[in-house]
This record gives sequence, structure tokens and C-alpha cells, in this order.
Amino acid sequence: MDVLLVEDDEPVAESLRRGLLRYGFGVEWVTTGAAALAVTAPYDLVLLDLGLPDTDGLDVCRELRGRGDVPIIVISARSDETDRVVGLEIGADDYVSKPFGVREVIARIRAVMRRARPQGEPQGPQRYGSRLTLDRKSARVRLDGAEVALTPKEYDLLAFLTEEPGALMSREQIMEAVWDANWFGPTKTLDVHVAALRRKLAGAVAIEAVRGVGFRLVPAGDPA
Repeated sequence: MDVLLVEDDEPVAESLRRGLLRYGFGVEWVTTGAAALAVTAPYDLVLLDLGLPDTDGLDVCRELRGRGDVPIIVISARSDETDRVVGLEIGADDYVSKPFGVREVIARIRAVMRRARPQGEPQGPQRYGSRLTLDRKSARVRLDGAEVALTPKEYDLLAFLTEEPGALMSREQIMEAVWDANWFGPTKTLDVHVAALRRKLAGAVAIEAVRGVGFRLVPAGDPA
């Protein structure tokens, strides 16, 4: 999924860009309203700051909405209710006030995309290999049809690794996504949780360790 990020504050934009890439999104970053309106490459969602250097973000939102129905999430330091109401009335699908966490933005994106998804598209549990299913809506995991009891962090770790099966995730990426965006402590806890998942999901998925780098999850029967 490709995101158009319209944000002139470089630290904010860089943090968002890294977070989106970590969760598997493609990102095109522009810093002005004119640049946003000039983008011709296709994208699936817009993250739009209101405080742009060349124009009011509300005008950009109005113009983008006039061009089509691509989902738009406004991100802004403006917390005034009037701005929120106007943004939603001219076509924004959601509004996130600064400061915010990357995971909050990811959750908002997923919620907006679920609403935008065609009614006929399946939204139920996702299958990984022939034995494992994960239902993100209910946060339940089943192995051969039977529910598996996972701790909250075990579930979060599995949910993160299954977002992109087969992809190598570094220890830093996993710790930031599953434990805390500003985690600086030891990563031994990650090994403990990986071992627990391997034990509970034995034979259904392989969680492969790449020494000095991180882990990748491969459903049983899939090529590594």
C-alpha cells in the first residue's frame, strides 16, 4: 500500500516515514501543497499536514477530495475543534492531532482503509500456511482450528511478523514496533518471546533467526 505523506516538518516526516516503511507501506514524501497536488504516481492514502509553507492544508484537502475518493487523514498541530470539523466536512476521513505516536497513525490508517474497502472484499481471519489463522479484529490466533493462548506481547510479536511473511525484520524494528518506539534496552526479552511462539506454534510456522540481524517468519510449506 502506497502513502502520500505531505509534511514540511522534517523530524515529524522522517519519523512517520520510517514507521510506515517498517510496517510495509510505500511512502512518497513531499513538503508543500503544490508538490502534493503535482504528484502523478498512484497512491492509496494521503497523510496531510495542515500547516504547509505555501498554502493551507485545508485547501489541499478540498482539492484532493475533488479529484477522487482516495482516503485522507489530516495530521496537524491545530487542535481547535473548528479545524477538525472543517477538515472532516471538506472530505478528510480522519484527523490526528500532534503530538502522536507512529502506532496510533498506523491504527488510524488501517481503520480508514477497512472503511474504504469494498464490501465484497473479505475481512475475516487471515491464513498463514495450512494450519495457522490470525484474526486481527478479535486478536485471536488458531492452530488447526483450536485457539492458541498467547500473552499480549506474544500476540503483538506474531501480528507484526505476519504482516510481511518471509521478510527479514531487524531486532531494532521488532523492538520499536512491539515494545516501544523509544526502546533502548537489551533485546533478550525478544528471544524469550520468539522461543515461546516457536513452542506454541511448532510445525505451523518457522521463525528463523538471522544471526546479528533479526528474525523472519515463514509459514510451513512456504519457501524461505
